[in-house]
Amino acid sequence: MPPKSVQNKPYFFYGHRKPTQHRPTVQGGLFSNRQTISPKNSPTQTDNNNFQLQKWDPDGVSGRISNDPSQEFFTLAQRLSPIARYIVDSFRKHGKWGEAIVADLNRLRRVTPKLVTEVLKHPNLDPKISSKFFYWAGKQKGYRHDFSCYNAFAYGLNRANQFRTADQVPELMHMQGKPPSEKQFEILIRMHADANRGLRVYYVYEKMKKFGVKPRLFLYNRIIDALVKTNHMDLAMSVYGDFKKDGLVEESMTFMILIKGLCKLGRMDEVFELLGRMRENRCKPDVFAYTAMVKILVAERNLDGCSKVWKEMQRDAVEPDVIAYSTFIAGLCKNNQVDKGYELFKEMKQKNCLIDRGIYGSLIESFVANGKVGLACDLLKDLIDSGYRADLAIYNSIIEGLCNAKRIDRAYKLFQITVQEDLRPDFSTVRPILVSYAESKKMDEICKLLEELQQLSYCISDDLSKFFTFMVEKDDRIMIALEVFEYLKVKDYCGVPIYNILTEALYQNGEVNKALTLFTELKNSDYEPDSSTYSNAIQCYVEVGNVKEACSCYNRIKELSLIPSVAAYRSLVKGLCKIGEIDPAMMLIRDCLGNVASGPIEFKYILTIIHVCKMNDAEKVMKVLDELLEEGHSPDNAVYCAVISGMCKHGTIEEARKFFANMRKRKHLTEADLVVYDEMLIDHMKKKTADLMLSGLKFFGLESKLKGKGCTLLAG
Repeated sequence: MPPKSVQNKPYFFYGHRKPTQHRPTVQGGLFSNRQTISPKNSPTQTDNNNFQLQKWDPDGVSGRISNDPSQEFFTLAQRLSPIARYIVDSFRKHGKWGEAIVADLNRLRRVTPKLVTEVLKHPNLDPKISSKFFYWAGKQKGYRHDFSCYNAFAYGLNRANQFRTADQVPELMHMQGKPPSEKQFEILIRMHADANRGLRVYYVYEKMKKFGVKPRLFLYNRIIDALVKTNHMDLAMSVYGDFKKDGLVEESMTFMILIKGLCKLGRMDEVFELLGRMRENRCKPDVFAYTAMVKILVAERNLDGCSKVWKEMQRDAVEPDVIAYSTFIAGLCKNNQVDKGYELFKEMKQKNCLIDRGIYGSLIESFVANGKVGLACDLLKDLIDSGYRADLAIYNSIIEGLCNAKRIDRAYKLFQITVQEDLRPDFSTVRPILVSYAESKKMDEICKLLEELQQLSYCISDDLSKFFTFMVEKDDRIMIALEVFEYLKVKDYCGVPIYNILTEALYQNGEVNKALTLFTELKNSDYEPDSSTYSNAIQCYVEVGNVKEACSCYNRIKELSLIPSVAAYRSLVKGLCKIGEIDPAMMLIRDCLGNVASGPIEFKYILTIIHVCKMNDAEKVMKVLDELLEEGHSPDNAVYCAVISGMCKHGTIEEARKFFANMRKRKHLTEADLVVYDEMLIDHMKKKTADLMLSGLKFFGLESKLKGKGCTLLAG
């Protein structure tokens, strides 16, 4: 039996290839004593205290399967050479630069510039450690960094968002006797341009000039493009001036970068000047250049400039492509110049250009908006004859136009076509038809359309809510919506959301009694009112002066563990202050700010006023009120009640009267208002004094003695 072959221990120089699933590592003799190392074998654990460089296995960390957060670090380190992995692993273990890392590095005979570059290219490297390592490597005897080291160092700093430090790399190169070349500046410019840091690009460009490095044509283009994209057009033009001074000749790319930026800013005179230079340099703009200009000008809604560029295109005998036509026509239609767009459309027809469906859609939508439904229908017929299939947006536009022109029968036929073509019509499709039926009092047709939608598996309740929301947007259609609701209610087409929409609309239109009638009807029905229902009822009850019923609605909302609307809070606070219930109003304000994410700003100032009243100084309360006025809110009844509450609780009647006298001088209050608030102040102070006395009697146990002697003042 042949003797066992002596195996070399793997280390950083004679390390074995990493085994994989399909290429396991085989060790042993030529024909015998083979040992196949599985890729799943765990590495031998080494003792960190007795570490020996010759026994270190660079592949050991890659085979460890664990949930250690450093697993990603080792996965990235697999791409490095063994010595580079050793250095990176030392950085990972120690975490910060110190004697331990230096001791690990001193175990190596020498670190070459190629190795420094490889280490610095490693991602997720701490910039502090990489900077120290870069400095340590430069101190080696006979060592000098090459260009790749500096480039990798700059890339690493930029990855760690230390781009300002990366900009100082050229100065570092100059100090170490390695004058920077154009490549180093190009790297910095590319990094800043990719991150949209235009001013940093210009800073690096100025630094290039200080070092006497002149950019080539492609780098000038990169600098100008970065400045244009970050809206620094004046700096881009100054760089272009340096470009001309250096004697360089523009290419079409240079011109187009500048022209795009000037088009975006609307500086058309300079655009046409550059177009003239392009013709002089025999690099006449092609259709793609003109299309790019048209896109930018249309996006900026500069249609006059776009028309001038279109004339320049015709002057250069450049045929516009479909994209140029569609972009310009869409821009004209959006800016209510559909006649010019239609002329371009006919021009495309004459040239037998391929007209896409988007052009038809823009023209049809614009014709409908201008009331030219006949032309829109002609375009629809032309669209279908051209072999296209109209989409739902086109049908929706024409249906709305036909309904506005009182051609409801044709609109209904188009709706049936959308159903037949399986375009899945939505609420925008049927809304104009429903509105037209409602205005024409064709209730049976509305029910017929709703039944048809129900057969198509549509959610009728949601569509009806949207329909009534749209109807009540105009005051003259609120009563029509109410009539439709009364009819649909018999057909069982109703719900709580519809009740809420109509109740709120009637309240805002001043029909408070009708709104309360709807609320009462909803309460007596099988439906369960929600928070919006009770919130609308609170506003209605406060409007008619029934604050007690408004409070009962508020209590009902709290029983349901719901939150009233902000409008309901404001209305109820106003009603409570009006009847002199100041303390409940202040409690309601605190409840609103505690439950609502963004409460009314006047409520926040009311709490501030109560807090400032603790200082018992009317002038400081006036300062808070001045801030409220600066916010654009005039003081109302709740603000004055807050002053009464704060002064009665924390201050004196005299300071409160000073405040109201000051408000009278500023003409925020009339003489009658001053008398009313003075009476409220006295009454509220009496209540507070009585409450304080009663609390004292209860505290000292005198209440029962007074009742025993026949005192009836404390009854209840």
